[in-house]
Amino acid sequence: MKKLVCFFALCLSITVFAQDKAAIKSQVAHAIEELRDFIAIPNDALNPDDIDRNISWLKRKFGDRGFNTAELATENLPLFFAATPMEDNKPTILIYMHFDGQSVEPSKWNQPDPYKTVLKKPTANGFETVSFNELNDDINYDYRLFGRSTSDDKGPIVMFLNAIDLLKKDGKEIPFNVKVILDGEEEKSSKPLPKAVQQYRELLEADFLLIADGPIHASGRPTVVYGCRGITTMTLTTYGPIKPQHSGHYGNYAPNPGFQLAQLLSGMKDKEGRVTIPGYYDGITVNEDIIEVLRSVPDSDEAIADKLQFKTAEKVGGFYQESLQYPSLNVRGLGSGWIGPKSRTIVPESATAELDLRLVPESDGTRLKNLVKSYISEQGYHVLDHVPSKSERMANDKIVTVTEGSVTDAFRTDLNSPFGVSLVQTLESTFDAEVVRFRIMGGTVPIAPFINELQIPAFLVPMVNPDNNQHSPNENLKIGQLAYGIQALYAILSTNPQ
Repeated sequence: MKKLVCFFALCLSITVFAQDKAAIKSQVAHAIEELRDFIAIPNDALNPDDIDRNISWLKRKFGDRGFNTAELATENLPLFFAATPMEDNKPTILIYMHFDGQSVEPSKWNQPDPYKTVLKKPTANGFETVSFNELNDDINYDYRLFGRSTSDDKGPIVMFLNAIDLLKKDGKEIPFNVKVILDGEEEKSSKPLPKAVQQYRELLEADFLLIADGPIHASGRPTVVYGCRGITTMTLTTYGPIKPQHSGHYGNYAPNPGFQLAQLLSGMKDKEGRVTIPGYYDGITVNEDIIEVLRSVPDSDEAIADKLQFKTAEKVGGFYQESLQYPSLNVRGLGSGWIGPKSRTIVPESATAELDLRLVPESDGTRLKNLVKSYISEQGYHVLDHVPSKSERMANDKIVTVTEGSVTDAFRTDLNSPFGVSLVQTLESTFDAEVVRFRIMGGTVPIAPFINELQIPAFLVPMVNPDNNQHSPNENLKIGQLAYGIQALYAILSTNPQ
Protein backbone atom coordinates (compact mmCIF):
# COMPACT_ATOMS: atom_id res chain seq x y z
CA MET A 1 0.00 0.00 0.00
CA LYS A 2 1.27 3.38 -0.93
CA LYS A 3 2.09 5.85 1.80
CA LEU A 4 1.14 9.47 1.40
CA VAL A 5 3.30 11.13 4.02
CA CYS A 6 4.85 13.47 1.47
CA PHE A 7 1.46 14.03 -0.13
CA PHE A 8 -0.07 15.21 3.13
CA ALA A 9 2.99 17.22 4.10
CA LEU A 10 2.30 19.42 1.09
CA CYS A 11 -0.39 22.07 1.16
CA LEU A 12 -3.94 20.78 1.14
CA SER A 13 -6.79 21.81 -1.05
CA ILE A 14 -9.63 22.05 1.47
CA THR A 15 -13.13 21.45 0.22
CA VAL A 16 -15.40 23.81 2.13
CA PHE A 17 -18.72 22.43 3.26
CA ALA A 18 -21.74 23.33 1.17
CA GLN A 19 -23.10 26.71 2.23
CA ASP A 20 -26.78 26.03 1.47
CA LYS A 21 -28.22 26.08 5.00
CA ALA A 22 -31.54 24.73 3.79
CA ALA A 23 -29.80 21.70 2.28
CA ILE A 24 -27.91 21.13 5.53
CA LYS A 25 -31.04 21.29 7.64
CA SER A 26 -32.85 19.00 5.23
CA GLN A 27 -30.08 16.43 5.67
CA VAL A 28 -30.18 16.87 9.44
CA ALA A 29 -33.94 16.25 9.38
CA HIS A 30 -33.33 13.01 7.49
CA ALA A 31 -30.58 12.06 9.95
CA ILE A 32 -32.95 12.58 12.90
CA GLU A 33 -35.48 10.16 11.45
CA GLU A 34 -32.77 7.64 10.61
CA LEU A 35 -31.32 7.88 14.11
CA ARG A 36 -34.75 7.36 15.69
CA ASP A 37 -35.12 4.21 13.60
CA PHE A 38 -31.66 2.98 14.63
CA ILE A 39 -32.13 3.74 18.34
CA ALA A 40 -35.38 1.74 18.32
CA ILE A 41 -33.30 -1.44 17.91
CA PRO A 42 -32.02 -2.35 21.41
CA ASN A 43 -28.24 -2.79 21.43
CA ASP A 44 -27.26 -4.10 24.85
CA ALA A 45 -23.69 -5.33 24.50
CA LEU A 46 -24.58 -8.31 26.70
CA ASN A 47 -27.34 -9.55 24.36
CA PRO A 48 -26.15 -11.28 21.14
CA ASP A 49 -29.65 -11.11 19.60
CA ASP A 50 -29.55 -7.32 19.90
CA ILE A 51 -26.25 -7.24 18.05
CA ASP A 52 -27.60 -9.43 15.22
CA ARG A 53 -30.60 -7.15 14.69
CA ASN A 54 -28.37 -4.08 14.57
CA ILE A 55 -26.10 -5.70 11.99
CA SER A 56 -29.12 -6.38 9.78
CA TRP A 57 -30.00 -2.67 9.94
CA LEU A 58 -26.42 -1.67 9.14
CA LYS A 59 -26.21 -4.01 6.14
CA ARG A 60 -29.29 -2.39 4.64
CA LYS A 61 -28.26 1.21 5.33
CA PHE A 62 -24.67 0.89 4.12
CA GLY A 63 -25.78 -1.17 1.14
CA ASP A 64 -28.21 1.61 0.17
CA ARG A 65 -25.19 3.95 -0.01
CA GLY A 66 -23.26 1.69 -2.37
CA PHE A 67 -20.96 0.04 0.18
CA ASN A 68 -19.94 -3.59 0.02
CA THR A 69 -20.72 -5.12 3.41
CA ALA A 70 -19.74 -8.21 5.37
CA GLU A 71 -19.95 -9.75 8.81
CA LEU A 72 -16.51 -10.65 10.14
CA ALA A 73 -16.67 -13.67 12.42
CA THR A 74 -14.70 -13.44 15.68
CA GLU A 75 -14.25 -15.58 18.77
CA ASN A 76 -17.51 -14.11 20.03
CA LEU A 77 -19.85 -11.67 18.26
CA PRO A 78 -19.21 -10.60 14.65
CA LEU A 79 -17.82 -7.26 13.52
CA PHE A 80 -19.56 -5.31 10.77
CA PHE A 81 -17.42 -4.24 7.81
CA ALA A 82 -18.27 -1.95 4.89
CA ALA A 83 -16.13 -0.54 2.09
CA THR A 84 -16.38 1.46 -1.10
CA PRO A 85 -14.97 -0.18 -4.23
CA MET A 86 -11.17 0.04 -4.00
CA GLU A 87 -9.13 2.18 -6.40
CA ASP A 88 -5.34 1.78 -6.47
CA ASN A 89 -4.65 5.48 -7.01
CA LYS A 90 -6.44 6.57 -3.82
CA PRO A 91 -5.29 6.53 -0.19
CA THR A 92 -7.41 4.47 2.20
CA ILE A 93 -9.10 5.74 5.33
CA LEU A 94 -10.32 3.22 7.89
CA ILE A 95 -13.10 4.47 10.18
CA TYR A 96 -13.89 2.77 13.50
CA MET A 97 -17.15 3.22 15.40
CA HIS A 98 -19.29 0.95 17.56
CA PHE A 99 -23.00 0.20 17.56
CA ASP A 100 -23.45 -1.59 20.88
CA GLY A 101 -24.50 0.26 24.01
CA GLN A 102 -24.49 0.09 27.76
CA SER A 103 -27.34 -1.71 29.48
CA VAL A 104 -30.30 0.42 30.54
CA GLU A 105 -32.34 0.67 33.73
CA PRO A 106 -35.58 2.24 32.43
CA SER A 107 -36.71 3.41 35.89
CA LYS A 108 -33.74 5.80 36.00
CA TRP A 109 -34.69 7.52 32.73
CA ASN A 110 -37.01 10.51 32.38
CA GLN A 111 -38.91 8.78 29.57
CA PRO A 112 -40.86 5.51 29.33
CA ASP A 113 -38.49 3.64 27.01
CA PRO A 114 -34.77 4.51 26.53
CA TYR A 115 -34.94 2.90 23.07
CA LYS A 116 -37.71 5.25 21.88
CA THR A 117 -36.07 8.57 21.11
CA VAL A 118 -37.59 11.60 22.81
CA LEU A 119 -37.18 15.20 21.61
CA LYS A 120 -36.60 17.81 24.32
CA LYS A 121 -35.98 21.53 24.38
CA PRO A 122 -33.82 23.28 26.98
CA THR A 123 -35.58 25.25 29.72
CA ALA A 124 -34.45 27.19 32.76
CA ASN A 125 -34.97 24.07 34.87
CA GLY A 126 -33.56 21.45 32.52
CA PHE A 127 -35.38 19.95 29.53
CA GLU A 128 -39.00 19.73 28.45
CA THR A 129 -40.36 17.03 26.14
CA VAL A 130 -41.82 18.34 22.87
CA SER A 131 -43.39 16.73 19.82
CA PHE A 132 -41.27 15.87 16.81
CA ASN A 133 -43.87 17.84 14.83
CA GLU A 134 -42.11 20.97 16.05
CA LEU A 135 -39.25 20.12 13.67
CA ASN A 136 -41.41 20.16 10.56
CA ASP A 137 -40.91 23.80 9.58
CA ASP A 138 -37.51 24.40 11.11
CA ILE A 139 -34.91 22.62 13.22
CA ASN A 140 -33.73 24.18 16.44
CA TYR A 141 -30.12 23.08 16.90
CA ASP A 142 -30.41 23.53 20.67
CA TYR A 143 -33.04 20.79 20.95
CA ARG A 144 -31.83 17.35 22.00
CA LEU A 145 -32.55 13.73 21.18
CA PHE A 146 -32.74 11.52 24.28
CA GLY A 147 -32.22 7.76 24.05
CA ARG A 148 -29.65 5.03 24.61
CA SER A 149 -26.70 5.35 22.19
CA THR A 150 -27.89 8.61 20.63
CA SER A 151 -24.38 9.87 21.34
CA ASP A 152 -22.37 6.74 22.14
CA ASP A 153 -22.07 5.66 19.38
CA LYS A 154 -25.02 5.34 17.03
CA GLY A 155 -25.19 9.09 16.49
CA PRO A 156 -21.80 9.26 14.73
CA ILE A 157 -22.72 6.27 12.52
CA VAL A 158 -25.81 8.13 11.32
CA MET A 159 -23.71 11.29 10.85
CA PHE A 160 -21.39 9.32 8.58
CA LEU A 161 -24.22 7.85 6.52
CA ASN A 162 -25.76 11.27 6.01
CA ALA A 163 -22.43 12.87 5.14
CA ILE A 164 -22.15 10.25 2.38
CA ASP A 165 -25.66 11.21 1.20
CA LEU A 166 -24.77 14.88 1.06
CA LEU A 167 -21.52 14.24 -0.80
CA LYS A 168 -23.49 12.36 -3.45
CA LYS A 169 -26.11 15.10 -3.69
CA ASP A 170 -23.35 17.67 -4.20
CA GLY A 171 -21.65 15.51 -6.82
CA LYS A 172 -18.44 15.27 -4.78
CA GLU A 173 -15.97 12.51 -5.54
CA ILE A 174 -14.47 11.05 -2.39
CA PRO A 175 -10.68 11.12 -2.84
CA PHE A 176 -10.28 8.11 -0.53
CA ASN A 177 -11.01 4.45 -0.48
CA VAL A 178 -13.30 4.27 2.55
CA LYS A 179 -13.41 1.29 4.89
CA VAL A 180 -15.65 1.18 7.96
CA ILE A 181 -15.33 -1.28 10.84
CA LEU A 182 -18.14 -1.29 13.41
CA ASP A 183 -17.72 -3.04 16.75
CA GLY A 184 -20.58 -4.75 18.59
CA GLU A 185 -18.66 -5.40 21.82
CA GLU A 186 -16.95 -2.08 22.58
CA GLU A 187 -18.95 -1.62 25.77
CA LYS A 188 -17.62 -4.92 27.11
CA SER A 189 -13.94 -4.34 26.26
CA SER A 190 -13.87 -5.70 22.66
CA LYS A 191 -12.03 -8.84 23.78
CA PRO A 192 -12.13 -10.56 20.35
CA LEU A 193 -10.75 -7.50 18.56
CA PRO A 194 -6.96 -8.12 18.73
CA LYS A 195 -7.20 -11.58 17.14
CA ALA A 196 -9.80 -10.38 14.65
CA VAL A 197 -7.54 -7.56 13.45
CA GLN A 198 -4.76 -10.11 12.93
CA GLN A 199 -7.11 -12.46 11.09
CA TYR A 200 -8.49 -9.74 8.78
CA ARG A 201 -5.31 -7.73 8.44
CA GLU A 202 -5.34 -7.51 4.63
CA LEU A 203 -9.00 -6.53 4.54
CA LEU A 204 -8.43 -3.75 7.09
CA GLU A 205 -5.21 -2.40 5.58
CA ALA A 206 -5.30 1.41 5.37
CA ASP A 207 -3.17 4.54 5.42
CA PHE A 208 -4.66 5.94 8.60
CA LEU A 209 -7.43 5.28 11.11
CA LEU A 210 -10.14 7.70 12.19
CA ILE A 211 -12.26 6.97 15.27
CA ALA A 212 -15.61 8.75 15.52
CA ASP A 213 -16.42 8.41 19.20
CA GLY A 214 -16.61 10.55 22.30
CA PRO A 215 -17.46 14.20 23.03
CA ILE A 216 -15.85 17.35 21.68
CA HIS A 217 -14.09 19.68 24.12
CA ALA A 218 -16.28 21.58 26.58
CA SER A 219 -15.43 24.82 24.75
CA GLY A 220 -17.45 23.59 21.78
CA ARG A 221 -14.47 23.90 19.45
CA PRO A 222 -13.57 21.19 16.91
CA THR A 223 -11.46 18.54 18.56
CA VAL A 224 -8.80 16.04 17.47
CA VAL A 225 -7.48 13.46 19.91
CA TYR A 226 -4.11 11.80 19.25
CA GLY A 227 -4.33 9.03 21.83
CA CYS A 228 -6.34 7.22 24.49
CA ARG A 229 -5.35 5.71 27.77
CA GLY A 230 -5.70 1.98 28.08
CA ILE A 231 -7.21 0.08 30.98
CA THR A 232 -6.93 -3.04 33.08
CA THR A 233 -8.64 -4.07 36.30
CA MET A 234 -7.96 -5.90 39.56
CA THR A 235 -10.21 -7.20 42.34
CA LEU A 236 -8.69 -7.45 45.83
CA THR A 237 -10.40 -9.42 48.61
CA THR A 238 -9.21 -9.70 52.21
CA TYR A 239 -10.58 -12.19 54.75
CA GLY A 240 -11.70 -12.27 58.39
CA PRO A 241 -13.74 -15.03 60.04
CA ILE A 242 -15.25 -17.66 57.76
CA LYS A 243 -18.72 -16.21 58.50
CA PRO A 244 -19.77 -12.79 59.86
CA GLN A 245 -19.47 -12.76 63.65
CA HIS A 246 -21.12 -10.74 66.45
CA SER A 247 -18.95 -7.65 66.94
CA GLY A 248 -19.53 -7.69 70.69
CA HIS A 249 -18.31 -11.23 71.04
CA TYR A 250 -15.49 -11.16 68.50
CA GLY A 251 -14.59 -7.50 67.92
CA ASN A 252 -10.99 -6.97 69.16
CA TYR A 253 -10.34 -10.64 68.47
CA ALA A 254 -11.34 -11.86 64.98
CA PRO A 255 -9.31 -10.07 62.28
CA ASN A 256 -11.36 -7.39 60.55
CA PRO A 257 -10.98 -7.59 56.74
CA GLY A 258 -12.28 -4.03 56.27
CA PHE A 259 -9.40 -2.54 58.25
CA GLN A 260 -6.91 -4.85 56.53
CA LEU A 261 -8.08 -3.71 53.11
CA ALA A 262 -8.18 -0.05 54.11
CA GLN A 263 -4.60 -0.19 55.40
CA LEU A 264 -3.46 -2.01 52.27
CA LEU A 265 -5.05 0.54 49.93
CA SER A 266 -3.95 3.60 51.90
CA GLY A 267 -0.30 2.61 51.50
CA MET A 268 -0.55 2.53 47.70
CA LYS A 269 -0.78 6.33 47.44
CA ASP A 270 0.69 9.26 49.30
CA LYS A 271 -1.39 12.05 50.83
CA GLU A 272 -1.34 14.00 47.55
CA GLY A 273 -2.61 11.14 45.42
CA ARG A 274 0.64 9.93 43.84
CA VAL A 275 1.18 6.17 43.60
CA THR A 276 3.95 5.11 45.98
CA ILE A 277 4.55 1.66 44.47
CA PRO A 278 8.14 1.71 43.15
CA GLY A 279 8.39 1.78 39.34
CA TYR A 280 4.75 2.66 38.69
CA TYR A 281 5.60 5.80 36.70
CA ASP A 282 8.82 4.51 35.10
CA GLY A 283 9.54 5.54 31.50
CA ILE A 284 7.31 8.62 31.42
CA THR A 285 8.76 12.01 30.59
CA VAL A 286 6.83 15.23 30.02
CA ASN A 287 9.12 17.90 28.54
CA GLU A 288 8.46 21.58 27.91
CA ASP A 289 7.27 21.02 24.33
CA ILE A 290 4.67 18.57 25.57
CA ILE A 291 3.64 20.92 28.38
CA GLU A 292 3.06 23.66 25.79
CA VAL A 293 0.67 21.41 23.85
CA LEU A 294 -1.11 20.36 27.04
CA ARG A 295 -1.47 24.00 28.11
CA SER A 296 -3.06 24.84 24.75
CA VAL A 297 -6.18 22.85 25.70
CA PRO A 298 -8.63 25.49 26.98
CA ASP A 299 -9.36 23.85 30.33
CA SER A 300 -9.83 25.58 33.66
CA ASP A 301 -8.67 23.59 36.67
CA GLU A 302 -10.71 25.93 38.85
CA ALA A 303 -13.85 25.28 36.82
CA ILE A 304 -13.30 21.51 36.95
CA ALA A 305 -12.89 21.62 40.74
CA ASP A 306 -16.01 23.76 41.06
CA LYS A 307 -18.06 21.45 38.86
CA LEU A 308 -16.92 18.32 40.72
CA GLN A 309 -17.08 20.14 44.08
CA PHE A 310 -13.68 19.46 45.59
CA LYS A 311 -11.17 21.97 46.97
CA THR A 312 -7.80 20.50 45.97
CA ALA A 313 -6.87 18.17 43.12
CA GLU A 314 -4.44 15.30 43.47
CA LYS A 315 -0.85 16.08 42.48
CA VAL A 316 -0.21 13.59 39.70
CA GLY A 317 0.89 16.29 37.28
CA GLY A 318 0.64 20.01 37.80
CA PHE A 319 -2.74 20.47 36.05
CA TYR A 320 -5.56 18.41 34.58
CA GLN A 321 -4.11 17.63 31.13
CA GLU A 322 -0.73 16.73 32.61
CA SER A 323 -2.39 14.28 35.00
CA LEU A 324 -3.64 12.27 32.00
CA GLN A 325 -0.08 11.60 30.84
CA TYR A 326 0.47 9.16 33.73
CA PRO A 327 -1.10 5.78 34.56
CA SER A 328 -3.74 5.93 37.28
CA LEU A 329 -4.59 3.64 40.18
CA ASN A 330 -8.26 4.05 41.00
CA VAL A 331 -10.52 2.47 43.60
CA ARG A 332 -13.76 2.16 41.66
CA GLY A 333 -15.70 0.29 44.32
CA LEU A 334 -15.49 -0.94 47.93
CA GLY A 335 -17.61 -3.41 49.83
CA SER A 336 -17.67 -5.16 53.20
CA GLY A 337 -20.56 -6.32 55.32
CA TRP A 338 -23.71 -4.19 55.18
CA ILE A 339 -24.15 -0.42 55.20
CA GLY A 340 -26.97 2.10 55.59
CA PRO A 341 -30.31 0.86 56.97
CA LYS A 342 -29.13 -2.74 56.53
CA SER A 343 -25.98 -2.29 58.67
CA ARG A 344 -25.31 -4.94 61.28
CA THR A 345 -23.09 -5.18 64.33
CA ILE A 346 -20.77 -7.80 62.90
CA VAL A 347 -17.15 -8.47 62.04
CA PRO A 348 -17.42 -9.08 58.25
CA GLU A 349 -16.10 -12.26 56.68
CA SER A 350 -14.43 -10.39 53.79
CA ALA A 351 -13.81 -7.02 52.19
CA THR A 352 -13.39 -6.33 48.47
CA ALA A 353 -11.95 -3.47 46.47
CA GLU A 354 -12.41 -3.09 42.71
CA LEU A 355 -9.50 -1.28 41.07
CA ASP A 356 -9.00 0.07 37.59
CA LEU A 357 -5.61 1.05 36.24
CA ARG A 358 -5.66 3.51 33.33
CA LEU A 359 -2.63 3.00 31.11
CA VAL A 360 -0.46 5.24 28.93
CA PRO A 361 1.73 3.97 26.06
CA GLU A 362 4.82 3.86 28.29
CA SER A 363 3.11 1.61 30.85
CA ASP A 364 2.41 -2.08 30.31
CA GLY A 365 -0.78 -3.20 32.05
CA THR A 366 0.53 -6.62 33.04
CA ARG A 367 3.69 -5.08 34.48
CA LEU A 368 1.68 -2.59 36.57
CA LYS A 369 -0.55 -5.36 37.94
CA ASN A 370 2.54 -7.34 38.89
CA LEU A 371 3.91 -4.28 40.69
CA VAL A 372 0.68 -4.01 42.68
CA LYS A 373 0.81 -7.70 43.58
CA SER A 374 4.45 -7.42 44.62
CA TYR A 375 3.58 -4.48 46.85
CA ILE A 376 0.80 -6.51 48.48
CA SER A 377 3.20 -9.39 49.12
CA GLU A 378 5.72 -7.00 50.66
CA GLN A 379 3.06 -5.95 53.18
CA GLY A 380 3.00 -9.52 54.49
CA TYR A 381 0.01 -10.84 52.56
CA HIS A 382 -0.22 -14.27 50.97
CA VAL A 383 -1.51 -13.57 47.45
CA LEU A 384 -3.90 -16.07 45.85
CA ASP A 385 -5.90 -16.17 42.63
CA HIS A 386 -8.75 -18.11 44.27
CA VAL A 387 -10.84 -18.16 47.43
CA PRO A 388 -8.61 -19.61 50.19
CA SER A 389 -9.19 -23.09 51.55
CA LYS A 390 -9.31 -23.79 55.28
CA SER A 391 -5.74 -25.07 55.23
CA GLU A 392 -4.57 -21.87 53.49
CA ARG A 393 -6.48 -19.72 55.97
CA MET A 394 -4.93 -21.54 58.92
CA ALA A 395 -1.40 -21.34 57.49
CA ASN A 396 -1.32 -17.56 56.75
CA ASP A 397 -2.07 -14.55 58.93
CA LYS A 398 -3.07 -12.29 56.06
CA ILE A 399 -4.51 -13.39 52.72
CA VAL A 400 -5.55 -11.46 49.62
CA THR A 401 -7.29 -12.94 46.61
CA VAL A 402 -6.38 -11.02 43.45
CA THR A 403 -8.48 -11.41 40.31
CA GLU A 404 -7.09 -9.74 37.20
CA GLY A 405 -8.97 -8.31 34.23
CA SER A 406 -7.76 -8.25 30.64
CA VAL A 407 -5.53 -5.46 29.33
CA THR A 408 -6.62 -2.91 26.73
CA ASP A 409 -3.50 -1.06 25.60
CA ALA A 410 -3.11 2.69 25.30
CA PHE A 411 -2.12 4.36 22.06
CA ARG A 412 -0.72 7.74 21.05
CA THR A 413 0.03 9.14 17.59
CA ASP A 414 2.78 11.69 16.96
CA LEU A 415 1.41 15.23 17.14
CA ASN A 416 3.29 16.07 13.93
CA SER A 417 1.84 13.23 11.86
CA PRO A 418 0.95 14.57 8.38
CA PHE A 419 -2.43 12.86 8.56
CA GLY A 420 -3.16 14.68 11.80
CA VAL A 421 -2.03 17.96 10.27
CA SER A 422 -4.50 17.43 7.42
CA LEU A 423 -7.37 16.72 9.81
CA VAL A 424 -6.66 19.84 11.85
CA GLN A 425 -6.41 22.04 8.75
CA THR A 426 -9.64 20.60 7.36
CA LEU A 427 -11.62 21.21 10.54
CA GLU A 428 -10.21 24.70 11.06
CA SER A 429 -11.07 25.66 7.49
CA THR A 430 -14.57 24.20 7.73
CA PHE A 431 -15.59 25.70 11.06
CA ASP A 432 -13.32 28.77 11.14
CA ALA A 433 -12.17 27.87 14.65
CA GLU A 434 -8.93 26.72 16.22
CA VAL A 435 -8.92 22.97 16.82
CA VAL A 436 -8.42 21.68 20.35
CA ARG A 437 -5.70 19.03 20.26
CA PHE A 438 -5.54 16.38 22.96
CA ARG A 439 -2.23 14.52 23.20
CA ILE A 440 -4.08 11.74 25.01
CA MET A 441 -7.54 11.55 26.53
CA GLY A 442 -8.46 9.91 29.79
CA GLY A 443 -10.98 7.41 28.44
CA THR A 444 -10.31 4.15 26.63
CA VAL A 445 -11.19 3.10 23.10
CA PRO A 446 -9.94 -0.37 22.01
CA ILE A 447 -7.88 0.92 19.10
CA ALA A 448 -4.41 -0.34 19.99
CA PRO A 449 -4.86 -3.64 18.07
CA PHE A 450 -5.27 -1.70 14.81
CA ILE A 451 -2.18 0.38 15.47
CA ASN A 452 -0.05 -2.55 16.61
CA GLU A 453 -1.06 -4.82 13.74
CA LEU A 454 -1.57 -2.38 10.85
CA GLN A 455 1.20 0.06 11.86
CA ILE A 456 -0.86 3.14 10.99
CA PRO A 457 -1.49 6.46 12.75
CA ALA A 458 -4.85 6.90 14.46
CA PHE A 459 -6.92 9.92 15.44
CA LEU A 460 -10.16 10.42 17.29
CA VAL A 461 -12.46 13.07 15.88
CA PRO A 462 -15.22 13.41 18.49
CA MET A 463 -18.65 14.48 17.26
CA VAL A 464 -21.08 14.73 20.20
CA ASN A 465 -21.83 17.27 22.93
CA PRO A 466 -19.74 17.06 26.13
CA ASP A 467 -22.82 16.81 28.38
CA ASN A 468 -24.31 13.82 26.58
CA ASN A 469 -24.62 11.51 29.62
CA GLN A 470 -23.03 8.58 27.81
CA HIS A 471 -23.32 5.29 29.71
CA SER A 472 -25.83 6.97 32.04
CA PRO A 473 -29.59 7.51 32.19
CA ASN A 474 -30.89 10.28 29.93
CA GLU A 475 -28.13 9.94 27.33
CA ASN A 476 -28.67 12.58 24.67
CA LEU A 477 -27.42 14.17 21.47
CA LYS A 478 -27.74 17.88 20.74
CA ILE A 479 -29.18 18.36 17.26
CA GLY A 480 -26.52 20.97 16.57
CA GLN A 481 -23.90 18.26 17.11
CA LEU A 482 -25.68 16.02 14.65
CA ALA A 483 -25.25 18.81 12.11
CA TYR A 484 -21.64 19.32 13.22
CA GLY A 485 -20.79 15.66 12.68
CA ILE A 486 -22.28 15.62 9.20
CA GLN A 487 -20.31 18.76 8.31
CA ALA A 488 -17.06 17.45 9.82
CA LEU A 489 -17.24 14.10 8.04
CA TYR A 490 -18.30 15.76 4.78
CA ALA A 491 -15.22 17.97 4.96
CA ILE A 492 -12.84 15.17 5.93
CA LEU A 493 -14.09 12.83 3.23
CA SER A 494 -13.94 15.50 0.53
CA THR A 495 -10.52 16.95 1.33
CA ASN A 496 -8.31 16.31 -1.66
CA PRO A 497 -4.54 16.00 -0.99
CA GLN A 498 -2.51 17.79 -3.68
